[in-house]
This record gives sequence, structure tokens and C-alpha cells, in this order.
Amino acid sequence: MRRPVAVRLCAALATTAVAAAAGAVLSMPEASAATGGATGYATQNGGTTGGAGGQTVRATTGTAIHAALCGRATNSTPITIEVEGTIDHGNTSKLSGDSCNTADGVIELKQISNVTIVGVGGGAVFDQVGIHIRDASNIIIQNVTVRNVKKSGSPTSNGGDAIGMESNVRNVWVDHTTLEASGGESEGYDGLFDMKDNTQYVTLSYSVLRNSGRGGLVGSSESDLSNSFITYHHNLYENIDSRAPLLRGGTAHMYNNHYVKLNESGINSRAGARAKVDNNYFEDSKDVLGTFYTDAAGYWQVGGNIFDNVTWSSPGAENNPAGPDPQSNTTVAIPYPYSLDQAGCVPNVVSRTAGANKGLQVSNGDCSPQTPAPTTPTPTTPTPSPTTPTPNPTTPGPTQPGGTNLSIGAGSDGSGKADGTSYGNVRDGDMSTYWSPAGATGSVSIKWGTATTVSAINIREAAGSVGSIGSWRVVNADTGAVLTTGSGAGVITFPRTALNKITFEITSSTGTPKIAEYETYAQ
Repeated sequence: MRRPVAVRLCAALATTAVAAAAGAVLSMPEASAATGGATGYATQNGGTTGGAGGQTVRATTGTAIHAALCGRATNSTPITIEVEGTIDHGNTSKLSGDSCNTADGVIELKQISNVTIVGVGGGAVFDQVGIHIRDASNIIIQNVTVRNVKKSGSPTSNGGDAIGMESNVRNVWVDHTTLEASGGESEGYDGLFDMKDNTQYVTLSYSVLRNSGRGGLVGSSESDLSNSFITYHHNLYENIDSRAPLLRGGTAHMYNNHYVKLNESGINSRAGARAKVDNNYFEDSKDVLGTFYTDAAGYWQVGGNIFDNVTWSSPGAENNPAGPDPQSNTTVAIPYPYSLDQAGCVPNVVSRTAGANKGLQVSNGDCSPQTPAPTTPTPTTPTPSPTTPTPNPTTPGPTQPGGTNLSIGAGSDGSGKADGTSYGNVRDGDMSTYWSPAGATGSVSIKWGTATTVSAINIREAAGSVGSIGSWRVVNADTGAVLTTGSGAGVITFPRTALNKITFEITSSTGTPKIAEYETYAQ
């Protein structure tokens, strides 16, 4: 039941008092203190504006950060939290409230939206305290240092991740941060920048990741393929053993990054992931791009990169390095505008711009750093489910494909089916019958006895289930190649491909998917 206004006002005043006692100073509503606007995939799906337009709070302790979150009217009320000083276990305690879900020893951005955390003044250092983003959307983290977060030993925080995202996270922009460890897993550390369990539309820009065994991952296992649409640009990866990053499924864009001393492997694209790798500078490193430690192939599109003193291992059953002469094996269309610096000037540009306390400078796309003006975007609340636009021109559209539906008379199978449903129902021309996966995700395939050329499919949902399909992949089942990815049902197009079997794989859903017809067309 919604509380009366007087009760809510009293609660807000009480929480404000707690915030002040915890070290937070509240000011009048104003525009976000974050400088510049989001870039990359964080601009998609409604955009990322953080706490723009809401109240601004100054915090000098972790408890004060939690108090600011708990002091909002709702868990989606926009807020900018300006942080100065050192946040550690001694000053980061759990607080409770209707608009927050916090914990001791970790900055918990859980079940919330519309928040900016930005370092100001003499700088913000999260010392052995990680930032955990879970079931959240529209989050900005800018100009902070997160260091030496451990998953074992003492103290521990955030599973050992400096910044970790999981469980239905949407629209996060992490910018001008320094993320660092002091060793690998044997020393108690894990990833610097991890995403798993349905995290999408994320950008990491102008940041430094260094001195860690693991740079970061997208997907916690070969079956966690619901994470996608990640941009990495103008970052420095330095003295990282592996995972720079590790991609399991999904689509990622890496451009104008400087990779120095990747000791074992770098961009590890696997399990059908597709990486667009543009104008990066790889230096004094090993196996900087490929599929490593698995036979589940990933894919890449490369262009304009410089490989300076890079060594490559020999191909093997579980190693498929892209080099020594990297060539593209897929194409990835990017839906947002971006300007590429020439790879030759990337080390200089990144050294002048990347990391916390560097003046928030950015590149103008012409190898010349500059300071952007503060932005005052209108606050928005992105929906937590995948929405258009999708990251490539294969977005389902309203136009019915031309020609013959090749699924009629073909065969079908899949990964599993719910009771009372059948694979054959998706190719019988009857909208009253359907297939459902055995769980929230699953796949269904159309197959032919001989190679058949296909360039479009039409996924038609049964009555009562429209909108239940979230993210998906279309896979050439003959080779395992991902033809395209996106979200929502409808018409899906891709380059003409001759194959015997084509699979539609649902990787996330918001209800019970019911596919009445899986039509295929040559066009």
C-alpha cells in the first residue's frame, strides 16, 4: 500500500538525517555532475543518463553512498552521488530503506535505476571495496579508482570483482575509471570488469585496467549467452594475464584501446561471440585475439589494428589464435556513431585520457584530447528488458518476406520442448499450434535434406505470448556460426547463406515463449 504523503515525508527526513550522520551532504536538485555523454552501446536501448536531473549528494564514506540511495523517494528517483576520499570496509555498512538493498563491505547498486557515482575533488578511491550492480538500469560510474578487491583472503568484497554486473542489468556507462589488482586468482583476486546473467548495453571508456590475472568477462559459462552489446574504447589494458575480455556469446565492439603486456591471451571470443576489433594498438603481448581454452568457436571482424611485438601460439584443439595475420571471419554492424583515432596515435591518446583523475579528457577522433562540456540530458528510465534498436541492420521488421516459406515440408528439431508442444508445430502453417522451450530459454531448428539458401526468417508468436521473446541468436547449425543476434520476434534478415539446418536460439525471455510459426525464406 502506498504510504500517505506525510508518512513518506517523515521517512525521507529521517533518512536524510541518517545520510548526514554517515558523511553525506545533500544539495538542491541539479544536473548530473558527470562530464560528457555516454558513448557506444550505452547510448542504445533508450540511452544512459544516470542521475541527471535529480538531487546531488556528496559522500565521503561507503555508508554515506548507501544512505543516499536509501534516502530517495523511490528506487528509481534520479540521484548523483559525488564521492571524495577513500571508501573502505571500515566505513561501508549496510543501510535499509524502501529504495535500496545494500550490504556491508560492498557498494551495492541492487534493484535500482537512474544513479550516477562520480569522483570529485581530490579523488575517490574504493580500496578493497567492489561495486556490485544487480537487477539495475541506467547507471553511470565515472572518475573513480577501484583497487585490490578480493574474493579470498581478507577482507573480501563483490566476489573479487572491481566492478561486477549480473542479473538483468541494462544501460551502464563506466568512464574514466582506474581498475587494478595486485595479482591473480592465487593471490585472491578475480576480474576487474565482469558481466553475466543477462547484462546488456554497457560501455567501458577511457579507463585503465592493470596488474590482474583477469581483465574481465562477458558470460560466466559457455551456457550463459544472454549478455551482449558491450563497447570498450580508449582503455588501457596493462599487465593482464587473460580475459581482455573473455566473450561468451553476444556482440562486442573494441576500438582505440591500448593493450600492453597481455601475458597469456587477450580478446578471447568464444561460444558464438562476435567482436568488432577496430584501430587498437597491441604491444609486447601474446595471443591478443582468437578463441582460447575451448573448442566453442567465436568470431571477429578486424581492421586498422597495429600488432607491435605480438607473439602467437600454434593452433590446437582448444586454441584458435587469430594471428599471426589476423583476418575477419564475420561482419558486425554497429548502430551508433563513433570516430576512430588512427591506431598509431592510440598509445599517446590513451596515456593522456584514460583513468581516474586525468581531467576527464576525451579524444575528438583526430588524435587530439579535449575536455567535453558537462551535459544536462533529460533523465530517462530505460526498460529492464531488451528493446530496439538492436546492434545491426538485422532488426526484425514489419515487412513480410517475399517468396515461398521454405519451412513447409522441411524437418525440425530443437533443444527441448514443453509438454503439449511440438517442433513440427512451427512449420505447419497453423497459428493455433506452437512450440515452447522446456524452460525460459531454448532453441528450435528448421532442417533440410540438402543445402538450402536462406536470407530471412519470420518468427511468429502464438496468441497470448506476444512480446515474451527477449534476446536471441540465429545460428548456422552446420558450422556453429552466428548469423545475427537481436531481440523480439518478427522478420529477421541476414546475409544469404546455404545450409542444411538453421537454429533460432532464445537466450532470454520475459514470459513463456510460444513460437507458432518459424518461417524461412530465400528472398
